[in-house]
Amino acid sequence: MQAACLSPAELEARLRLHSLPEMGPKRIRKLFTAFDSASAALSAPASAWRALGMPQVSCDARRSPQVREQAAAALLWLEQERHHLLVRDDPAYPALLGELSDAPPLLFVAGDPGILEMPQLAMVGSRNASKPGLDTAHSFARSLAAGGFVITSGLALGVDGAAHQGALDAVGKTVAVLGTGLQRIYPARHKRLAEEIVCSGGALVSELPLDCAPHASNFPRRNRIISGLSLGVLVVEASPASGSLITARLAAEQGREVYAIPGSIHHPGAKGCHQLIREGATLVESIEDIMQALRGWHSAIPTVHPQADLPLNDPAEHPILSLLRVAPHSSEALAFTLESNFSEVLVQLTELELEGRVICEAGLWMLRGNL
Repeated sequence: MQAACLSPAELEARLRLHSLPEMGPKRIRKLFTAFDSASAALSAPASAWRALGMPQVSCDARRSPQVREQAAAALLWLEQERHHLLVRDDPAYPALLGELSDAPPLLFVAGDPGILEMPQLAMVGSRNASKPGLDTAHSFARSLAAGGFVITSGLALGVDGAAHQGALDAVGKTVAVLGTGLQRIYPARHKRLAEEIVCSGGALVSELPLDCAPHASNFPRRNRIISGLSLGVLVVEASPASGSLITARLAAEQGREVYAIPGSIHHPGAKGCHQLIREGATLVESIEDIMQALRGWHSAIPTVHPQADLPLNDPAEHPILSLLRVAPHSSEALAFTLESNFSEVLVQLTELELEGRVICEAGLWMLRGNL
């Protein structure tokens, strides 16, 4: 679907402008301020571009065959089912993202663009997350998606993939923001996951040209979109040098909530989360910690009833296992929720741990494997 608010000529001009080298959101915005349209900007003399401080390489490429071919290929892509383009002055452009000073001038979307206006929670973390970290990401995403949140992440290996899959397993919605063009799914092993996201009513999103390959500089740009679309960002597991911390700091700068799940002081993957907590992120032990903060931030938050929305468990299942299917819990939280004596809950947890059914990581109990 092409952007309804644009004429065919202006749409083609915007795609050409978007394909120019060294032409980012702020430069495009500067050109629009000076010339009112992409068509006028492309037709302006080189001297006018130089006066605006545009790079010479951008100016020289305006009429190159390659740029025209890229625009033509994008127009053909838009004719296919479930393919969309959102431009910043389109009423359908996601409002939260549009608030950013460096909001993408256009977004390629594969899937349902309407979910970009639904309440979203971003979940990010290490590509090399531990098994408990992956289980935590999956469990939190599953519970939040079942309650009506769209889970937004970056399609990367590790925590991102677990979060997307958790949302899908809850028959919920999830958005994957790519650091490549939508015709270059990265990493390749997540091509099937990307297809599932689209087929389930979710969306793949990228501001990059459709055939753009993965480059290190693309991923920080991708991260600002992940946080910009979302009400808040939950960091599950991350090292101090992780790109997830970039996403979290961008979220804080954008006025979004930042959450972090703590871990063992001996686990390197917990150090980034601990650093965020020291810097003011909300420490998260349960879904309720997120809900409490978000309800004060935004009036359109869905009410999460995870146990009601998730597939029914076996009535004979141990009540602790039923709770842990929803999200990781501390021992104290389990005792409170079950209205049981704390020491009795500890005995039951020990028995379940010896049976290989649960595991405790950084004070949070969770299911072991795919029970």
